[in-house]
Amino acid sequence: MNNATTGKSISTIMLPTHVDSATAGSVEASILRELRPNGRLIIDGSDVSYMSAAGVRTLATVFHRATDVGAKVVLCRFSGPAADCLLVSGFSELFDVAPDVMDATRRLTQGVVGDPAERLHRRGAAG
Repeated sequence: MNNATTGKSISTIMLPTHVDSATAGSVEASILRELRPNGRLIIDGSDVSYMSAAGVRTLATVFHRATDVGAKVVLCRFSGPAADCLLVSGFSELFDVAPDVMDATRRLTQGVVGDPAERLHRRGAAG
């Protein structure tokens, strides 16, 4: 998992290929370290090819902690089975989900919320 910064006030977390019981603890710790009161965070799922229930629990923890500290979180670039997992779990309704980092940044800086129907790439979609 890589941490990057898209701007002074927005952090970006790149998730690993697998977010499962073996990686969920370190993924959660990395994301929670980046959550700041009233902060802004992009979680980039472009490398995720597998997400288990442990990965979904990690995102639930992130969602609750972000709410507690007033942080804004946007998920982006999830596709295939990982996107399916977010849809089935309902996380596409809890989080704002953007198609790419540029749109996620725009949403965080301008307060734009995307259309839920366009938030995730469906299985087999390019992206």
